[in-house]
Amino acid sequence: MKKGIKIALLSVLGLVIVAGVLVWMEFGALIKGANSCVKLDDGMYYMEYKGDDGFKELMDRGGCNDISVLASYVMEFLSKGYFKPDSINVPIKPVGCSTLTVKTPEDGVMMARNFDYPYGTALIMHTIPDEGYESITTFSTDFFGFGENYKPEGFKNQYMALAGLFMALDGLNEKGLAIAVLDAGDKVVTRQDTSKPDLTTTTAVQYLLKYAANIDEALALLKASDMNSDPGSAYHFSMADATGRSVAVEYVDNQMVVTESPFVSNHYLCEEKFLTGLHEGDHRHEKLMEQYDAAGGVMNADQLTETIASVTQLPEKGAIVGGTLWTMVMDLSHPSVTYYSLRHFDKPFHFELRR
Repeated sequence: MKKGIKIALLSVLGLVIVAGVLVWMEFGALIKGANSCVKLDDGMYYMEYKGDDGFKELMDRGGCNDISVLASYVMEFLSKGYFKPDSINVPIKPVGCSTLTVKTPEDGVMMARNFDYPYGTALIMHTIPDEGYESITTFSTDFFGFGENYKPEGFKNQYMALAGLFMALDGLNEKGLAIAVLDAGDKVVTRQDTSKPDLTTTTAVQYLLKYAANIDEALALLKASDMNSDPGSAYHFSMADATGRSVAVEYVDNQMVVTESPFVSNHYLCEEKFLTGLHEGDHRHEKLMEQYDAAGGVMNADQLTETIASVTQLPEKGAIVGGTLWTMVMDLSHPSVTYYSLRHFDKPFHFELRR
């Protein structure tokens, strides 16, 4: 009798171990990614993911032309197909921002970016995918649609934060390509409708950083895709690469337009809609231009940080946006990024990428 019980218990234990191994094989990378989430500062968290990021499968399906369709795919990926919602409402909102790209005294390249928004939580996602380039990206968890009081704390909420694998507002990859999304200043959305795979504004950032080593490759990928604006506003992309090239990518009448520029803020730069969206009293672009010209386009890391800090937004009445959620200073020649949360310039958080 005792021997029979022992055999039964060992059999059950064996099944549990096998089940555990199978679960780990399927969910292990996601579980490790969720457990990596740590709070860095007020309003800023960091997590790291290694493994299949699900992007190839998304694009093999034709991509996504709507943020709710993307959200449904994200939930399917995170559940490994065990949960397939019809649609999810994800709020993407107009935001202010500024970027500046400079040469360094050592002939390197750096790009700085402010994400101007009055409230929120920054999620830094360090992705080392099975396929594609390593990248560090940022997204605001308030745009996930997980609820007003959501924070990536506790395993459940940290697991949900892995949705950041598919949505980014800015970032840098191991080849020195940097991209940021900025509000373009009007409400004209982009809806390209051909047989090409679809991208939304925020999926495009992850897609380009995953597969493009420089601006030329990024533009080629955009030309081979249909762009669909996330809801709420028109957007444009600020891009720079390790060669020192920097551009604004905008969409006019559903056509992509590329303008060479070391600085981008929240109005159009292309000839077709030049200065559309520039509001009275917004001098961020002007201030960046003046400091860039005074330095001859050459700054070290401290000077670039001071320059981008000069156009951050104070959380007070009368501010253009009402606060800067995060600032990042990216080294494109030796790919790395330094983050500052909520204008806390005395608390840098530095991350390196392989190359």
